Amino acid sequence: MLGTLAKSLFGSSNDRYVKSLDRTIAQISAYEHTLQTFTDEELRAQTDKFRSQIAAGKSLDDILPEAFATVREAARRVLGMRHFDVQMVGGIVLHRGEIAEMRTGEGKTLVATLACYLNAIEGKGVHVVTVNDYLARRDAEWMGQVYTFLGLTVGVIVPNLDEMERRAAYNADITYATNNELGFDYLRDNMKHERSQMVQRPFNFAIVDEVDSILIDEARTPLIISGPTDDKSELYIQVDAVVKRIVPEDYEADEKTKNITLTEDGVEKVERMLEEAGLLEGSNLYDIENTQVVHHLDQALKANVMFKRDIDYIEKDGKIVIIDEFTGRMMDGRRWSNGLHQAVEAKEGVQIEPENQTMASITFQNYFRMYPKLSGMTGTAATEAPEFFDIYKMNVVTIPTNLPVRRVDEEDEFYKNTADKFQAIAKLIRERYETGQPVLVGTVSIEKSEMLSEYLNQEGVKHNVLNARFHEMEAHIVAQAGRLGAVTIATNMAGRGTDIQLGGNIEFRTEDELRDMPEGPEREAAIQRIRDEVGAEKQKVLEAGGLCVIGTERHESRRIDNQLRGRSGRQGDPGLSKFYLCLEDDLLRIFGPDTLFSRMMNSNLADGEAIGSRWLSKAIETAQKKVEARNYDIRKQVVEYDDVMNDQRKVIYEQRADIMDAEAVDDVVVDMRHDTVNAMVGSACPPGSYPEQWDIDGLKHQAADILGLDLPVEQWMDEDAVEPDLIEERIRDAADAKMEAKLGEIDPVVWKNLEKSILLERLDNHWKEHLATLDALRQVVFLRAYAQKTPINEYKQEAFGLFENMLEKIREDVTRILMTSEFRMRSPEEFVLPELPDFLTGHIDPFTGEDDSMAIPGAAAMLGALGTAATAVPGGGDPYADSGVSRNAPCPCGSGQKYKHCHGAIA
Repeated sequence: MLGTLAKSLFGSSNDRYVKSLDRTIAQISAYEHTLQTFTDEELRAQTDKFRSQIAAGKSLDDILPEAFATVREAARRVLGMRHFDVQMVGGIVLHRGEIAEMRTGEGKTLVATLACYLNAIEGKGVHVVTVNDYLARRDAEWMGQVYTFLGLTVGVIVPNLDEMERRAAYNADITYATNNELGFDYLRDNMKHERSQMVQRPFNFAIVDEVDSILIDEARTPLIISGPTDDKSELYIQVDAVVKRIVPEDYEADEKTKNITLTEDGVEKVERMLEEAGLLEGSNLYDIENTQVVHHLDQALKANVMFKRDIDYIEKDGKIVIIDEFTGRMMDGRRWSNGLHQAVEAKEGVQIEPENQTMASITFQNYFRMYPKLSGMTGTAATEAPEFFDIYKMNVVTIPTNLPVRRVDEEDEFYKNTADKFQAIAKLIRERYETGQPVLVGTVSIEKSEMLSEYLNQEGVKHNVLNARFHEMEAHIVAQAGRLGAVTIATNMAGRGTDIQLGGNIEFRTEDELRDMPEGPEREAAIQRIRDEVGAEKQKVLEAGGLCVIGTERHESRRIDNQLRGRSGRQGDPGLSKFYLCLEDDLLRIFGPDTLFSRMMNSNLADGEAIGSRWLSKAIETAQKKVEARNYDIRKQVVEYDDVMNDQRKVIYEQRADIMDAEAVDDVVVDMRHDTVNAMVGSACPPGSYPEQWDIDGLKHQAADILGLDLPVEQWMDEDAVEPDLIEERIRDAADAKMEAKLGEIDPVVWKNLEKSILLERLDNHWKEHLATLDALRQVVFLRAYAQKTPINEYKQEAFGLFENMLEKIREDVTRILMTSEFRMRSPEEFVLPELPDFLTGHIDPFTGEDDSMAIPGAAAMLGALGTAATAVPGGGDPYADSGVSRNAPCPCGSGQKYKHCHGAIA
């Protein structure tokens, strides 16, 4: 009560925070008149002036008012767009490392230019993170005009760029990229073998567009780089044939978690069928020998029962393409993990691609937390504000709209079944269509989109369908969804990146209608004609009531509903939004309270009759909150487990960087050799034991295997007062002497590079195996809960032990290779690293494997086999042998190939 009274008198804490920025906004506005008198050259010179002030000791906050005013004037001249005061507020919020929640149509893309420019002045780089490649390219080209006008450089990271192009883009003052590209580049950089091969520079500042989509929705699954394993296509096909004979009575399905469990009768039935197929070892399905078969069986069950065609995936050109549950887009190249994608391929009878093995991984949470300053912007973040603060330490600030919101949000309508609901929706759409009011309909799946499309065809309503099947036309369909009489059915509207402008979009109409018309007076006249037509049409749409938004059912998250609603009422335009629901909707069926169903089913609701109730709407919101809380728990669990790996990842990546930066690693190699000797002696001669208990034979065997030494340990034992320390010292001296002799036979430069290469290769190889072990541990550690143990604590404890073992194996492996291998060298002038193969990149759920894996061509990779110290032989057919060209640089002959593949090829 008191809180409500205080809020009504003094405003919310958010209102007070925004109000506190008025003074800074006034300072920015005070510069506007002066800057308008500047010439373009004088305005561009502002950048050099700001850089000088930073060098002289001023902070970014000190120059913020004048810098923001400079960007406002530059945008007015270059784009014809002047930042509103509320956009200035958004810019300040972004600069402070917070999340700016701004409604759709308020110009978030333009807001980002303010914080980008200010933070780019330091020259440390600014990353603008988008949800897809189209937006990265569009925004870099569109907003890049402002930056280049002010003397800054702009880069964009999209798939299929080579390393030189990526490095140049990252070295720009401002870089636009998708979250996936940034994360994968980070992982690939930490698999390189020379610092010069890395493309990213140290993290500084990032602005995440559609921050809720990237840091919340997509953060449930980590980014993974993987390589192929053995082909098991025949096993998938055989198990799929068995699963297709299973009936619903044989299993229990949990739609919330998408898990399938066989009943006792089901297990017996499956065992008989697997025996007939020759796939079962023994007679018990759960014997240790049948672990692989059980895994394939689980995935085949999921594929056949829980994953639906045209909802979770579609078949396109003989391939299974995943449908993004958040955006409804096709995710070409992405694959589910843990054999699930292969199980779906077997189910649909398409070619089965091989499985993959994890080489490197990181969650979005741990990736973005590496930025010293991180901010974001979206239209819907307030419902997830606690999570943003808990995980990313970012506050959400709601920015007021430039003009008051005039959209009317009507109460939900409830129907008995889907048919009644869709008939009512089609009837409403026809009524709006006849008045000329544009209608946007949001559905949750392709199946529902096409079902509604059939209803509209029966009503004689012309319409566009926007879903994964028509991904290429997406931006054009969305852009014209505000035209007079337009009806658009969209499968989710999250992060579309294109505003729906009433009357139509001038830019897209110009592109569509005047694509082939050359520049000149005729084209200018045609553009003016389109501009006039759009203006006249907008007036008619406003008179018809603006954009009408209809939701065909509630989503799991309130944010997605709000994103759909937010498409209407842009920049003070009138509008209407309404949701239609029924008892068959997934949210109500799976997550709704039982009392909700019983009360509605017991009421005398006739076919085709609707009811509206605040109580029902409240119950729906409660169900959504339950799902949001459950999804938060899933993401939190992913972070908890990845935090364990993240500590280890930091150690490994820091060690790799130290090795790459070091002139020589001989001191590291010596320490590894001595530690290995210490471990050998400690294992054979445990502290506190008697000499007769020592494993002398084992020690001799290890010395021969790891060090290549035949040591007279028995002779040492015959001496009086022999101690483990003395044995260790003698073995260490013998190993050092052997290494000294070997060094005398090999060129020091080659040996230095050889040590670095072997050290990095062994580090990478054991890290890859360690990741696979942790993946397996994470899959089974939950069973510890049955023993009253906390799974995460068990995971931490075991992961630490595995990491210690990994480091010991690395030391032992490096020592064995350097001590026992024979190296045949040619006259070395330059050490050549082995060629790096390509890899698959992915984004998959570590617990269920239910998300996706992306294959991006040109991915750098881990070294496969240990390379030898091959060297380039100068002369022969290479006219550039003495020119000092880097082996990874383009060949000077102009062939377009790398030097090492062209004239610098190894003889």
